[in-house]
Amino acid sequence: MTDLAPPLGRRLRWTFTDGLTLVGRELGRLRHNPGELVAALIFPAVMVVLFGYVFGSAIQVPDGGDYREYLMPGLFAMVTFSSVMGVMTRMAADASRGVMDRFRSMPMARSAVPFGQTGADLLIGLLMLAIMVGAGLLVGWQAHRGPIPTVQAFLLMIVLRYALSWAGVYVGLAVKNDQVADAMVPLFLPFTMLSNAFVPTGGMPGWLRFLADWNPVSALTAASRELFGNPGAPSGNVAWPLAHPVTAVLLWSAALLVIFVPLSLRAYTRRGRGA
Repeated sequence: MTDLAPPLGRRLRWTFTDGLTLVGRELGRLRHNPGELVAALIFPAVMVVLFGYVFGSAIQVPDGGDYREYLMPGLFAMVTFSSVMGVMTRMAADASRGVMDRFRSMPMARSAVPFGQTGADLLIGLLMLAIMVGAGLLVGWQAHRGPIPTVQAFLLMIVLRYALSWAGVYVGLAVKNDQVADAMVPLFLPFTMLSNAFVPTGGMPGWLRFLADWNPVSALTAASRELFGNPGAPSGNVAWPLAHPVTAVLLWSAALLVIFVPLSLRAYTRRGRGA
């Protein structure tokens, strides 16, 4: 009996090619919605100015140092975690408005849609990080440990952002419509604030400090401070994710991918069947 299924290599190339097409579609959609794009690009610069100067006048950095240098790794982490919100709302909008039904009627790989969304988000995230780096340099932030640790820090952000984007795909497919997704966006802000991004966790109550120390935002922030050579790197008796922040970020990224890639692909297939 002849097996009519295409070989695995051909299916992978098909998925990759269709995914790249959908990456272009997402970037083109943003180009035709300049307000959304401008808001996404201005947000990082506003965060630097607002938190750097408002908080910077009132918070003392542990062991001394400039607060804006302490703050920038935390803002990089916040921009990284914005991936969940962006992908979630775009997936929910496409699903509720029938865009995905049109995709399913086309001769394209089913898995290309979530791969296209996550790929487009990665490019958007790179642009947002570039703008935030420029704003940070203007307010006095620097990376002090040389080019290799600096590149390693940004690679960690990219890897974690990509993993988080798959969580956004799943949540966007799981919610009923894009209005529900929009209503969920403010819920992510407390998650990013409950970390070491803005203030040290040492002064928090025990239970709150535990949540903040094990927050992946804190791990990415601590890893970035360590690799950039910025003040606030963890020392002494700290929680495991802060004592080994680079390893913690890689483990968080791997866990998110292992969990949410299959869940997202299954949710996409089930949504197409009207489940």
